[in-house]
Amino acid sequence: MSRKNLRIAGLLTATFTVVLLTFALRPAEKGNTPLRQASVPGPKQEKILKKTTLSQDVTATDRLNRVDVSHHLTSLLNKAHGASFKDVSVYAEHLKQEHGHFAMLTWLDFRTNKTTTFKSDPPQGSDQENKTLQKYLKLAKSSLKNHKSYESPTFVVGQEKYYFMGQRDKEGSIGVIALINQKVLGKVADHQLKNLRLIPYPKEGKFLVESVHTDTLGELTVKTGHDNQNASHFYENEIVVRFPNGHPTQGQLQTIVADINGKEPRKLGYAYIFRSEKMSFYQLKSYFDNKWHPEYTEPHYLYLTNDTVSETNPAVITPNDLLYSTYQWNLPAIETGQGWNLNKGSKDVIVGVVDTGVQASHPDLQGKLLPGYNAVTKGSTPDDDVGHGTHVTGIIGALVNNGEGVAGISWYNKILPVKALDNSGAGTTYSVAEGIIWAADNGAKVINLSLGNYADSQFLHDAIKYAYDRDVVLVSASGNDNTERPGYPAAYPEVLAVAATNSSHQRASFSNYGDYVDVAAPGESIASTYPNSQYAALSGTSMASPHVAALAALVRSLNPDLSNQEVMDLLMKNAIDLGTPGHDKYYGWGQVDIYKTLQAASGNPVPLQLWPQHVRQQLNQLKQRMGVNP
Repeated sequence: MSRKNLRIAGLLTATFTVVLLTFALRPAEKGNTPLRQASVPGPKQEKILKKTTLSQDVTATDRLNRVDVSHHLTSLLNKAHGASFKDVSVYAEHLKQEHGHFAMLTWLDFRTNKTTTFKSDPPQGSDQENKTLQKYLKLAKSSLKNHKSYESPTFVVGQEKYYFMGQRDKEGSIGVIALINQKVLGKVADHQLKNLRLIPYPKEGKFLVESVHTDTLGELTVKTGHDNQNASHFYENEIVVRFPNGHPTQGQLQTIVADINGKEPRKLGYAYIFRSEKMSFYQLKSYFDNKWHPEYTEPHYLYLTNDTVSETNPAVITPNDLLYSTYQWNLPAIETGQGWNLNKGSKDVIVGVVDTGVQASHPDLQGKLLPGYNAVTKGSTPDDDVGHGTHVTGIIGALVNNGEGVAGISWYNKILPVKALDNSGAGTTYSVAEGIIWAADNGAKVINLSLGNYADSQFLHDAIKYAYDRDVVLVSASGNDNTERPGYPAAYPEVLAVAATNSSHQRASFSNYGDYVDVAAPGESIASTYPNSQYAALSGTSMASPHVAALAALVRSLNPDLSNQEVMDLLMKNAIDLGTPGHDKYYGWGQVDIYKTLQAASGNPVPLQLWPQHVRQQLNQLKQRMGVNP
């Protein structure tokens, strides 16, 4: 090949560079949804809305960070009881190594008035900044001495933001104060400036990228995502009870609530669900059996609601992950808790994540990752130097019911991380194509592609066809530019293209749209894993896509005989229709529904997991026809 032709080929390859398009919106709510037409904001409004979304993500990340830090300090104090000071020091050292944002960790023993600093790396700033730091440290110590916990506002020292958090144990004998570096907030802000296209990207100039004009970008004002209907304490603190004489009186219910230190129960058919703030299920069972002699008691995740049970209203599994009930509104919005009754995944169905890599040591991903591949730096491990890949991975498969961080959609599917995007968050067509092919050759049955560009590359399309021909389900984000222009690989016919929705069942204003869009999923302020063993909330269609990839993995786990096209068809056919009836360019066939899709995938109108409820329902109906009081 001539030098000229080589130069032209190089330019073409660079032009087809695939630039990461990270996206996020808040998910659509479940249930019957009124018809909504998507609106397309203008350029000025779009910029304002995108800045609002970025600010929302940073604020949500701050909250996630503080809840997580509080959890670690509580664990440290709990481990101190009955343990030697040496053992406590080991735990503190472990905490320091895994969580680099702990800038200082101070231990206070109020029995001996001794103060020990396990880790001290205080920042150096101006005299005024140092005075501010010392002021909040003094307030933290004073609060603990007065048997109060403490949390300072954010303050700046040098170029970084910090805050103090202090906690004291229940007995009041010991306390701990942590100085927390909030560098993660700056990383999230920088990430979302690129992800939401608020700055030219990639700014490094390493790639010849077909750009999108800023006037085509758009975004929607977003709220903090919460679905309080489904919020609950750990299921171990709940019990389902049916009383022998029908329904207890209001006075009896008040007595029960007082005895168990609970709240007003929820009534489902003939049964009641009680929640206690202090008693486990086994303690609750002993209490009800001995005092009230019920017809039956059962754990919440196994309850039978008799004639109110239906195929579309099974028990909702609520995991005990620290951030789930308060921050992960996105999973209840797509019926995840009900879907888990039908399938939680299988280690035999591997999900490839072609992205920026992953933090393999993240405590909320332990045991879920397979050895991956680095298509950017050959021979290296697929470490995440951006944060995007770790966040996407957590949406799919963060550990569930481990009391830590967030819950992933899949409990058991293994994840195959493939680093195809470099530390700028971008990668060439070659690296992305290589990553797809490698994942297909190494066992992936589903591949998530939270990346894209507007260049229709035949080379990339060939890689997509290669994986599709090997029965892989390919899922890709549509993009965050509020444009109807087709993005690739999402627009290829072999790929399931995903748009983003918010908690109001509306299209995320930054979400790309077009006839190629197949389905929609939550994509706004999604809480997930983040590098440095932390958690962050990010917005974008990049966050919507892994919801769909995880659902595809659950479907393939439940019914391995389905082909990739049959899986894709199931996801589209069982989506909750939004917008105009049928397929439309804003939502595709609608927002994915995990329970409805898994129910269809089982091939049984009454899933095996719900068969006892179904039998009890049929028996009660038979008794009613025979005039017997159930």
